[in-house]
Parts: sequence; structure tokens; C-alpha cells
Amino acid sequence: MAERLRVPGLLGELIAEFAGTMILILFGVGVVAQVVAGGFGDHDSIAWAWGLGVTLGVYVAARTSGAHLNPAVTIALAAFKGFEWRKVAPYAVAQFLGAFVAALIVRWTYSDVLHAKDPFLTIKTQGVFSTLPGNGVLPVSHWSALLDQIVGTAILLFLILAITDERNTAPLANLAPFIIGLLVVAIGMAWGTNAGYAINPARDFGPRLASFLTGYGGAFRDQTGYLYFWIPIVGPIVGGLVGAGLYQALIARFLPPPEAPQEPGRIPTPPEGETVEATRG
Repeated sequence: MAERLRVPGLLGELIAEFAGTMILILFGVGVVAQVVAGGFGDHDSIAWAWGLGVTLGVYVAARTSGAHLNPAVTIALAAFKGFEWRKVAPYAVAQFLGAFVAALIVRWTYSDVLHAKDPFLTIKTQGVFSTLPGNGVLPVSHWSALLDQIVGTAILLFLILAITDERNTAPLANLAPFIIGLLVVAIGMAWGTNAGYAINPARDFGPRLASFLTGYGGAFRDQTGYLYFWIPIVGPIVGGLVGAGLYQALIARFLPPPEAPQEPGRIPTPPEGETVEATRG
């Protein structure tokens, strides 16, 4: 009976990507709403909640889909780790939808607080949902923001591959999601100034669209009026390819061959109940 109820193949993987990304964004966008609109917490609570959101999202989806939770991860794995290219677009759509739905939940749940803080739903609270150069405050150029997204996502992919490579020193006892969560915390604490460390196209565009459809008319622009939305999409995709390529060139090619082959594009799955792979955002 249980076997009959299982959702097969690609559909099951897409549902897992949707659910895992939704969990990630519920914690990530939720904590920013609490800090910015509610006045509770600070930058550190934002960094930790995003990292924990990644950890929990990976635990949700890892066994079924590999828990990419990020189009930049999916594209990089297709380019360098044998993940099937035919699955890239469906994965990206599922990730975007998970982020979009989660952002709508945060938007509606925090509606009273957001309107009290910012009655006209302006750039003042737009950063709850999507990233801005200099976090909407500091004088950061658009080229600096783009470079920031390339560098931040390159770090993310380089270290995700290092952490999950079974030929390297991969964490045991199903700890890889936790370590990847700590990686996102570290990126947030070290690389959050220039562009809010989106490092995930779905994380930024899904909530950006959700906010636009629910009253934030300037959601696709930054504080200068520039049509900014493309930077947290293009930058992470380029950065993911750079980071994964550097890992392959600098580390992976010098490691011993694996003892047993793994399915392409999927993080090694230890025996009975141990998994992984992922992101933030």
C-alpha cells in the first residue's frame, strides 16, 4: 500500500524541491520580516535563521531530490557533476514556486506589522522579501553588487562540493545538511553587505514577485530606481558555475576515485537514512 502511494520519478523530485525551498524561505524571509518590520533581532539572527532554514530544507528534500533548493546549484551540478540537463528547468520552476508560496505566507502573516511599519509598502520594507544593493542603505554600485553575487555563490558551490564529496572528508552521520547550513551562516556574516547575499535566483525572484503582486509596486527596482531584479539571478548562476568549476579544477581531479559509483548530480547517500546536498539562500 505504501509503495502504491509513493509519487514516482521526476514529479516526486519536483514536489521535494518545492517543499524544501518553501521551508528555507519561510525561515529566511520570516526572520527578515521579524527584524525589519517587527524590530526584534538583528543581523546575526538573520544569518542564523537563513542557515537553519537551509539545514531544515535540505533534511526535507535530500532523500527524494538531492535538495538543490537553488537553480544555481542545479545548473552547476548539471554542468560539472552529471545531473540531467532535462531536469534543470523543472527543478528551477519548482524551486521558484516554493519560494513564491513561502513569501506569500510570510507576506500575509506579517501583513499588520508590515503596514504599521511602512503603510505605503515602499523600499523601506521591500528588503524583507528581496535583496537590494547595500541592503537599500549603503552606496554600493550595481557592478559591485553583481560581483558580490558571483563571488558569494562561487564560495557556496565550491564548499558545497567540498563538503559533500565522498572522496574528500564528507561529514558522516547525516551531518552534511547541518554543515551546509553553517556555510550559509558564514556567508551571511562575511558577505552580506554589498547585496544581501541572495546567492540563489529562486530565493530572490520568488519573494520579489510575491511582494510585487501584493502591493510593492517598486519590487523590481532598487532604491535608485534601477531595474535591479536581474542581478540576483544572473550573478548566482555565473558564480555557481565558477565555484563548481574551480572545485573540479583545484580539488576534485586530485582526489582518489570513489569506491562505489553514485547517481549523477546527487549528493552521496550513506546507508539507511543518511543523505544530502543544498543552499540558501
